[in-house]
Amino acid sequence: MKQLKTLAIAIVLFIGTQVSAQSKVAHIDVQALMTAMPEMKAAQDQMKKIQETYDKDYKNMVTEYQTKLQKYEQESATAGDALNETRTKEMQDMGNRIQQFQQTAQKELGQKEMDLIKPIMEKAQKAIQKVAKAKGVNYVLDATTGSGVLFAEGGIDLLADVKKELGF
Repeated sequence: MKQLKTLAIAIVLFIGTQVSAQSKVAHIDVQALMTAMPEMKAAQDQMKKIQETYDKDYKNMVTEYQTKLQKYEQESATAGDALNETRTKEMQDMGNRIQQFQQTAQKELGQKEMDLIKPIMEKAQKAIQKVAKAKGVNYVLDATTGSGVLFAEGGIDLLADVKKELGF
């Protein structure tokens, strides 16, 4: 039984060696590619403008909230219980609106970023596939730091060729 296991392991190793000898593997730092793409710069600029608009609106809402709160606190001693209660509810509602605005803004920013980056990623993917096919590469690994590639020295680096394919 032990000999059968050893034989099976040997066969698997032999087949794996044969497959890897016949396969051509390349790598590319997808993050570096995406960062270098002109479309990505334009998308980042667009996201920055949208972010600034949301930030401005948020700051205006918070300033209005703080101004009213300060005014209401100064007048609370002379305003009366009914008016103070109404103002407290108004401030709570205003605080909830600010919080909801912030959550909605974050969600919309995330969606907008996905919408902007998706076509850029698809363009990069198509260029990678085209270059890989032209070079006869069977597998392309992402060499971006932290992507799980443990070693990417040697082999074929497609970054320069893909940039050329994309025209930059």
